[in-house]
Amino acid sequence: MKKSVYNTENISPCCDYCLIGKPAPDGKTVLCPKKGVVAKDFSCKKFKYDIMKRTPKRAPKLQSFSEEDFSI
Repeated sequence: MKKSVYNTENISPCCDYCLIGKPAPDGKTVLCPKKGVVAKDFSCKKFKYDIMKRTPKRAPKLQSFSEEDFSI
C-alpha cells in the first residue's frame, strides 16, 4: 500500500474537516448530505478526510533574547 505524504493515520474523524460536509453559516455546525445538520465534532462511517479543511496549529511564540544572553 502506498504511504501518504500527509500523516492521516493519527487524525480522528471529525465532520469539521470531512470532504462531504459543508460548514453552516452559523459557524458551529456542519451541513452533511448524509446525516443532515451535525456538530463539528460529530463523525460517521462516511468520513473522508479533506486536507484543505484542516487548520494547522499555530507555531509557538519565539523567546525574546537580549544582548546579555549572547555575551561571554
